[in-house]
Amino acid sequence: MTKDELKEKIKVLVKQVYKPKTLTAQDTISLDAPKFPVLEKFPSLKEVIINLLTDQYELFITDIQWVAPKPTTFRIILGNGEPFMLTYSPRSWVAQIEGKKYYLLNLSEEESATEAIARILAYGMTEEKPGGEETPAETPAEEPAAEETPAEA
Repeated sequence: MTKDELKEKIKVLVKQVYKPKTLTAQDTISLDAPKFPVLEKFPSLKEVIINLLTDQYELFITDIQWVAPKPTTFRIILGNGEPFMLTYSPRSWVAQIEGKKYYLLNLSEEESATEAIARILAYGMTEEKPGGEETPAETPAEEPAAEETPAEA
């Protein structure tokens, strides 16, 4: 075997080893990554969110944050930036919306929680100043009343 033949064999072997891999049907890359991966871990959370909102919950929620492991608590951030909490208890889920707790085992409380979420969504987007701080609306200052002098008679 000559030196040139050896070089050619090495080139062929290198091309075989470092050949770019072609994708097969099994190697397809999924572009449908879930928007909220936490729902993959907690399927019962997804059911509760669907019950409170709709199956189109992705339009109304911007983020789901896992806040605490015990009791399992999630912060749901709505599209307008307003949050509410969902906590898992052994019997049922508990929604805390605007400081009030709703035990989702009861149908009447689940409906009340749904109405509270609808009320929050109706608030709309919060407006922020360019500096990043929200400023309260200015109220007109009250003018002190002029002292009345008794009329001289």
